[in-house]
Amino acid sequence: MNVSQAMQARKSIRNFLSTPVADELIGELLTKAARAASGGNLQPWRVYVINGATMPRFLQYVQSRTEPETPAYPIYPANLKEPYRSYRYKVGEDMYALLGVPREDKAARLAHLARNFCFFDAPAAFFCFVDRIMGPPQWSDLGMFLQSFMLLAKEAGLDTCPQEAWSNKAETVSTFLDVPGELMLFCGMAIGEANPAAPVNQLVTERAPLEDWTTFVK
Repeated sequence: MNVSQAMQARKSIRNFLSTPVADELIGELLTKAARAASGGNLQPWRVYVINGATMPRFLQYVQSRTEPETPAYPIYPANLKEPYRSYRYKVGEDMYALLGVPREDKAARLAHLARNFCFFDAPAAFFCFVDRIMGPPQWSDLGMFLQSFMLLAKEAGLDTCPQEAWSNKAETVSTFLDVPGELMLFCGMAIGEANPAAPVNQLVTERAPLEDWTTFVK
């Protein structure tokens, strides 16, 4: 699989099979992903892997924590303007249409959103943290590292789902993992094999055409 094929094939999976993923493979992919571009070679990513027997222990701990938490950061800007608002709205409507959940069924929609917090049943996952002293340039480094991991995972026959939703449970995650206080949770990453029978995995998000967001200066 070349890079173009991996880019075309990668998508966020929201229903996984239980097929195990070896720690050794995850480690190999993370090592390769660490070759991603990093300004000043700061390499700001700090990764905690959850796999094997740790996964059910972690999920049970998450379920036991019912108190509201302060999100690590706002996932989306307040008062999202166009065209970004429409992009976000459409992907939500497309996903719930595949799930057969109408707009007025708020309970079913919330139930699906809650599946973020079981990694959509993925057998393995990791959390990506960043030191709190880092700024927007280093967050860019995280994005390049995470994208590199997802493409490498696709090449290896695995599927993924990057999950900023975990920032809403940053205290729970950090407490379970015993993470130093100077680290802030950025996102989770579900890892496994996509369930081919799950309708939600048919979702392919649309992308705006090149002319909408690119200017060739003459």
